[in-house]
Amino acid sequence: MITLDDFNKLDLRIGKIENAEKIEGTNLIKLTVNLGEVKKTIVAGIGKKYSVEELLGQLIVVVNNLEPKEIRGIKSEGMLLAVDSEEGPVLIVPLEQVIPGSKVK
Repeated sequence: MITLDDFNKLDLRIGKIENAEKIEGTNLIKLTVNLGEVKKTIVAGIGKKYSVEELLGQLIVVVNNLEPKEIRGIKSEGMLLAVDSEEGPVLIVPLEQVIPGSKVK
């Protein structure tokens, strides 16, 4: 269990995927995500379920204040939110168009 204070430390934002590149030989995709005032690189294991083409322009939920981590030699600056399924991770997305960088409450 975490406390409400722990949860409030998370900075969840809406990001818009502006670029996506498959990392050869893996299920990883390198994303460039627009978070309003900043763009971040995120490496995500969503290549089993999604193609690069269908990701472009997609709005997603991002953990914006996650400590960066190097994955396959690429600095990943956040994490997207997804749900496990048998076909692979399913992205969590807003039902309506919102501005990139909007805070998720």
